[in-house]
Amino acid sequence: MDNSCNFDEIYDVGYQPSPSVDQNDQSAAGTPGYSTLSGDSFAYCRTNSDFSEPIDDNSSASEPSPSRWLTAKPGANQALLTRLGGMKAHRHSLDDGLEDRDLLESELETMKEKFAKLLLGEDMSGGGKGVCTAVTISNAITNLYATVFGQNLKLEPLKPEKKAMWKREMNCLLSVCDYIVEFAPTAQYLEDGTIVEMMTSRPRSDIYINLPALQKLDTMLIEILDSFQDTEFWYAEQGSISDNSMRSRASSFRKIVQRKDEKWWLPVPCVHSGGLSDKSRKHLRTKRDCANQIHKAAMAINSNILAEMDIPESYMASLPKSGRTSLGDSIYRYMHSADKFSPDHLLECLNISSEHEALELVDRVEASMYTWRRKACVSHSKSSWNKVKDLMAETDRSNKNYILAERAETLLFCLKQRYPELSQTSLDTCKIQYNRDVGKAILESYSRVLEGLAFNIVAWIEDVLHADKSMRNQDV
Repeated sequence: MDNSCNFDEIYDVGYQPSPSVDQNDQSAAGTPGYSTLSGDSFAYCRTNSDFSEPIDDNSSASEPSPSRWLTAKPGANQALLTRLGGMKAHRHSLDDGLEDRDLLESELETMKEKFAKLLLGEDMSGGGKGVCTAVTISNAITNLYATVFGQNLKLEPLKPEKKAMWKREMNCLLSVCDYIVEFAPTAQYLEDGTIVEMMTSRPRSDIYINLPALQKLDTMLIEILDSFQDTEFWYAEQGSISDNSMRSRASSFRKIVQRKDEKWWLPVPCVHSGGLSDKSRKHLRTKRDCANQIHKAAMAINSNILAEMDIPESYMASLPKSGRTSLGDSIYRYMHSADKFSPDHLLECLNISSEHEALELVDRVEASMYTWRRKACVSHSKSSWNKVKDLMAETDRSNKNYILAERAETLLFCLKQRYPELSQTSLDTCKIQYNRDVGKAILESYSRVLEGLAFNIVAWIEDVLHADKSMRNQDV
């Protein structure tokens, strides 16, 4: 039980810690979407997303070049068929029992059905009106996470069939990345000594860096769950204890602490009288620290991928004409009149008391920031956000709109640091909905679900440690 987490492995696969995340922060206990936090912390639900957008006839997904098709088609097709038909090949190695064959055949048919729906983009008519490929794959990863981990609310190993489903179907979904490549010039030496420059394909840089890191984080999270076997704690359903449980543990069962009404479905961790052993407590703290680092790594990757996504024109068109209208008079007056802007002082004055208020303020600040940036560049008469972004460096830094945009960005950064478990903002949701880059869609959704799983594990460990502390305090 004392397996330690090697944090260096995270850095070996390309992850660098985000400067916006406090490395000493201990995330509060909670679960994304399917449960809530212990205490008064914010609920964590970044794993929830379901975007449906009709395919634009003028849009196109990234595809490998024809030259790659010609050179890689036989081997690539065979590799893909091997992945999809892995269960069928495995079936022939088993006994010819009718029951086993029927079961494997049923699972293979289920896989075929899922990939048919994936390729059709939720358009069963086949008429081309379905969701674009990027959004479809993003939804598929999110739904797979909900299927495998959605009912898992305890510190315990995954069931073998759930673990096999997660590995098998994620391998199939991630296999798309094998065909997302970019071309780079390389020098080729001919027999006569001449040097010829040729274009060769290689994995796209963002996928080459981030995908192995995410796969490593995935493996580490599964290993953390697998380490909780034969534990010194157990779980009791809220408000219900069987007679057998009472008789068998009458001397050690602690009084269940009543949860708030919105958390009635969560199982309650229980420990023996006197608390956990030092070895078990050390194991829990080690795994908590490991999961916390994984959570921050996945969050940093997710934030970087979202930052690289283009801002949809529909979001820019929906922005208010005035940043003051978006923020409100009181916040605007402070940002406009203060000689030395202090975002921390402003947040203290606002006295935010709920996740809903914090998320609403983030949306308003983000909208006002882009409104002022657009106004700062209005003299260039260019409406495209990509062009506006390029022109920001040429803008007069004494411009009022530029100063307000910089202060809004500082306030937004401070908000996200203070409340790192907030749900996706309106801009993040819009980016995912209108994103057409399949590679970014895979990286974003994969990092998002791993971020949620890591946060859950930290929350479950915090619950057990809280139960242990309560039992030890009772004996004092």
